[in-house]
Amino acid sequence: MVARKPKNDTESLFKEIIKEIVAPPPDLTVSEWADLYRKLSSESSAEPGQWSTDRAPYQREILDSITDPETEKIVIMASAQVGKTEILLNGIGYHIDYDPAPMLLMQPTEQLAKNFSKERLGPMIRDSSVLRGKVADVKTRDSGNTVLQKSFTGGYIALVGANAPSGLASRPIRILLADEVDRFPASAGTEGDPLSLAEKRTTTFWNRKKIFVSTPTIKGASRIETEFELSTQEHWHLPCPSCNTLQPLRWGQISFESIAMACKSCGSLHSEFEWKAQKGKWIAENPEAEARGFHLNELLSPWKRWGEIIREFKEAKKKGNEALKVWVNTSLGETWQEKGDGLKKDELSRRRETYNTEVPSDVVVLTAGVDVQDNRLEYEIVGWGVGKESWGIQYGVIMGDPGQDFVWNELDNVLFKTFQREDGQELEIMTTCIDSGGHHTKKVYEYCKNREINRVWAIKGKGGSGIPYIVRPKNRNESGTYLFTIGVDVGKDMIVSRLKSSQEQDGYCHFPMEREKGYDDQYFKGLTAEHRVMEKKNGQNVIRWKLKASGARNEPFDLRNYASAALEIYNPNLDMLKTTLSQVNPKSHPAVKKAVKKRRKIISKGIR
Repeated sequence: MVARKPKNDTESLFKEIIKEIVAPPPDLTVSEWADLYRKLSSESSAEPGQWSTDRAPYQREILDSITDPETEKIVIMASAQVGKTEILLNGIGYHIDYDPAPMLLMQPTEQLAKNFSKERLGPMIRDSSVLRGKVADVKTRDSGNTVLQKSFTGGYIALVGANAPSGLASRPIRILLADEVDRFPASAGTEGDPLSLAEKRTTTFWNRKKIFVSTPTIKGASRIETEFELSTQEHWHLPCPSCNTLQPLRWGQISFESIAMACKSCGSLHSEFEWKAQKGKWIAENPEAEARGFHLNELLSPWKRWGEIIREFKEAKKKGNEALKVWVNTSLGETWQEKGDGLKKDELSRRRETYNTEVPSDVVVLTAGVDVQDNRLEYEIVGWGVGKESWGIQYGVIMGDPGQDFVWNELDNVLFKTFQREDGQELEIMTTCIDSGGHHTKKVYEYCKNREINRVWAIKGKGGSGIPYIVRPKNRNESGTYLFTIGVDVGKDMIVSRLKSSQEQDGYCHFPMEREKGYDDQYFKGLTAEHRVMEKKNGQNVIRWKLKASGARNEPFDLRNYASAALEIYNPNLDMLKTTLSQVNPKSHPAVKKAVKKRRKIISKGIR
């Protein structure tokens, strides 16, 4: 009799083979998935190649909270240089490859969403092999994929701008990722708060996830700070190398001299590398909260040295409050606390000084701003030096109906004359911005169109958060004019910051004592006519500039804004111009002074 293999052995072997083929993959967290499959792209990383969570160990728990079934909302309030964008990308890659779902990624604007898709998401898909085969190339015919939407089996990722209500139209979303929420507009068109609109798209999913990420902005108006305060409020703690006391890395404990941090308990100073060599952990200040919240600052970053952070702080402090505010937001990951409503007019008028010259010798560029009223033009000419130090040169009014040519002809006499510096050299106004709002828009367009060669530009002011200071026109408008959009709130923030600067800081503002220059008490009253106020819009706190008193005149404030915008449009190298001017000094060399007066030789662009 021939021996036969028992049937149950064959069945067992067959079952094992089938199990191996169809069994689900082992459970992976997002950090485990990234450590296995994520590749960093050369376009966006200084360390391209295989991802390693151990490079920045504080990221592990943040990443793994994305797969925690007990956590619905994750809030990350963070500085720059801590890998917050990579956290979003790893979450996207995980769900494309391992747990397909409909996803929505929000950026402040649609253009930023396109940039994110092209510069970050596209390269990750290209370089991570497990993703490359699952998302068809945008160029593939009938792929269903575009720059702003990428489909894959079981889901898709749509990328939208918070400023575009059409991108937030009703669609089911299980994973919501909102990047830089503090830069979202208060309303998506007329539809309301964009983040609230997006959150509503997740309501049909029991296993939804909401991930909000941002560097913070101003205290009281920061959306990410509000979300963080409602969360677990977790900070990454490291033990002191001397006494093992757990503590976060705090700026107030940093020693500039030794580039080290003092322990809050024993006072021992240890270097950056000694602190970061310790094993850290997240500790919550509000552990009972439902949402998990994480705070990150640059002191934690493996990509930013403490010495560089200290140097950037010193530079920001020298440049003034506006630069210091950016540093606090982007290096410490903290909100900026505004101090007071602004300056008093008497404080500024007491600052006036006697020039004894038409233009002080430290001025290297002149710009101008023009405001159009129903019965007059008002203008200011501002001189600029190194570090954007400024000097008020002339404030004036041209009375008359701006609908009449003689008013504009008189403006020509102001804008196209030369101004003599203390050392004898002559400067021209290099750029002028004229407000096109009001009842004389057509006349402004006509005037500016005929003087584009002189860099006289029509501008239109636009208020609100998220509006850049200068938006350069790509084409002429219907009147054939180049129309620049000016983010007036950004400009006003900057001007007030400069007005608060001390003489040791960049951006200090000088004003003349001479009566004929136009800087009288009424000027300073107008310069300080507005203040910042916090208001509710669509349920969110927003900061706006408003008149302190109804009917107050604020033309000096607006004109300083326009003249400052003119400088940004022209964008000169102020240091180079100062060097050029210093090479020809008529005051020290009478022969050169004579030659300059006779030949009016052009020394550098815009300087005669």
